[in-house]
Amino acid sequence: MFGIKTAPKKVESPTAPAQPAYEKPRILEVLLTWKAPNRLFKRRGREYFTTAAAIAFLVIVILVVMREWLAILVVAAFYFANYVFGTVAPEEVEHQLTNRGVNSGGKSYGWEEMVRFWIEEKWGQKVLYIDTKMRFPKRLVLLLGEVESKKIEEIVVKYLPLEEPQKTWMDNASVWLQEHIPLEKAS
Repeated sequence: MFGIKTAPKKVESPTAPAQPAYEKPRILEVLLTWKAPNRLFKRRGREYFTTAAAIAFLVIVILVVMREWLAILVVAAFYFANYVFGTVAPEEVEHQLTNRGVNSGGKSYGWEEMVRFWIEEKWGQKVLYIDTKMRFPKRLVLLLGEVESKKIEEIVVKYLPLEEPQKTWMDNASVWLQEHIPLEKAS
């Protein structure tokens, strides 16, 4: 009793995290590969840029009167970005659908990071939209190029629900503006 030391008993905490079970890694299987532009593109004409410049100029005049110098820079930056996106054609990137997720332009996104998908047509091009759980990017936008949308849908529906989000007031307002205040004549 005296002089004999005993080791304290180890008591495991009931709140201690359990060791994760070993999961066998899945072999990467590429289900579909295609090449398409990395963003939507619609070549804009002189009339579009002239109208946009007139609107930007009027907004800048109002901002000068209000002495909002930073806002003037923002309007100018938006006009410049609009000009670049309307004149410079996008580069072509490779997209892949795999059993682990989506690879697009050298970046990978796992199926567990995604919420839903849908396919729409915009400016005569089929587009695959995938909402994610991440802060950035919140939505993946992949152009389909020459690939059939049914083929994409058959693969992705195995991993994600096909569900188009409801239109918000902002979506409806932008559609109304495009219809009632066109920046160029319809061709």
